[in-house]
Amino acid sequence: MFVISGCHWMSPKDPLPPPIVCKPLVCPAPTIIEKIVRIPTLPKTGGALNLPIIGEIEMVHVSPGNIWYNARIDTGANSSSIHAENIRLIERDGEKRVTFSLRHPTTKSLIPLERKYLRNVLIKQKSGKSEKRYAVKLWLSLGGIKELVEVTLANRNDFNYPLLVGRNLLTDTAIVDVSRKHTIR
Repeated sequence: MFVISGCHWMSPKDPLPPPIVCKPLVCPAPTIIEKIVRIPTLPKTGGALNLPIIGEIEMVHVSPGNIWYNARIDTGANSSSIHAENIRLIERDGEKRVTFSLRHPTTKSLIPLERKYLRNVLIKQKSGKSEKRYAVKLWLSLGGIKELVEVTLANRNDFNYPLLVGRNLLTDTAIVDVSRKHTIR
């Protein structure tokens, strides 16, 4: 007699169920129920004088000329400087004057101006060389600040900003936070 333990010689009474075929799982897209964005509020004024806080780059209005320039705010510079072309010292009715042109940042047209000559300024460059520039007065407006400021005329083609605002406008008028840009207009 032949016996195999654990085997069944007979077919099962119930047929095996068909194999289960899994369909790919499709999940619906998540829906945003609530989104909270917290933007820290930075102070707009500060210091004992409650001065406006401005960034390292600001929009500055220049007049005459009625031009808005993206300007670099530089607390390390004694005076302000603007890109000018066609700079000439002339004499009119016994008074020294400077004729020059400012380039409009949008239209690229030249805006001719004439201002009273104030003085020559010797500017030390980063390269160690010094440059002699004419100084005139222009109205610079930065937010609510508007002052008649001495500005040196220079070729600033090699710089990112046509206008540099120095301490002669900033002292006792604004606090500069270099981590900010375009804080006021």
